[in-house]
Amino acid sequence: MNQSTMESITAMLQEGHVIPYLGPGVLSLAESGKPLPGSHSALASCLTAKTAVPHKIRTNLTAAAQFIENFKHRKTVSNSMTEAFAGEAQPTALHTLLANMPAMPLIVHAWYDDLPQKALRGRSSWGMVQGVSQAEHYGNWVHYFHADGSRADEESADQPRDWKTMLYQPFGSVWPARNYLVSDSDFVEVLTEIDIQTPIPEQVQQLRRHRSFLFLGCRFSTQMERMFARQIMKRSSDKHWAVLPEEPTRNEALFLEQYNIERLAIPLAEFVSEIEQKQWVH
Repeated sequence: MNQSTMESITAMLQEGHVIPYLGPGVLSLAESGKPLPGSHSALASCLTAKTAVPHKIRTNLTAAAQFIENFKHRKTVSNSMTEAFAGEAQPTALHTLLANMPAMPLIVHAWYDDLPQKALRGRSSWGMVQGVSQAEHYGNWVHYFHADGSRADEESADQPRDWKTMLYQPFGSVWPARNYLVSDSDFVEVLTEIDIQTPIPEQVQQLRRHRSFLFLGCRFSTQMERMFARQIMKRSSDKHWAVLPEEPTRNEALFLEQYNIERLAIPLAEFVSEIEQKQWVH
């Protein structure tokens, strides 16, 4: 891989010009604690372990969650999600690396674990904005939380606009309030509005301007994954990167080309190690 690219990414990360976009694959870096589901199929297995779901949708996360919601209860889905992510896993080297960056105005975390929150606890002045389900919070797209987990007031004069770091979790998270966007109906509600950016917080829209995105632990193999990435990075810089060691699918390759996302074909652990080494140089 081109070393000048790594040096450029490192410098831009340290200066706050790159927004990390973390996917479920980041959990592959975990070294200790109870393993957390690090893919859509792994999470689907957790949800269907105690609830009978038709075979044809057992590996389809959103469809399986919808079936359970329809024939059991929304609380059954929420409880299963909480159980899946309730382990005592610790932040990975990547989470710690990002939390220790001198400038980190925005981190996008497109999964349900709380490892970014755990890593950020040593950082001053930060907070969270998380997607919430219309099934549980009708009329609200997101909730804001302070670093201690208490609810924040979006309209307050000093919160959350003065946070030095905002953690944006569009699908919700196990902590602090156990809110999840996971079923088909959850995503239908969001996707009907996302093209006009309604579900995306105004602060996120402001922070992404003129900044590049760095996709880590992400795949773009499904339409939903591509749509969320596209809408969250809308009106940002025209140059982005994705650490993707696996050969991309045809749809992934087209997506990367269309949005000028340069593929870095190295393992995620190797990428993290490279950034750790180069940040000392800068």
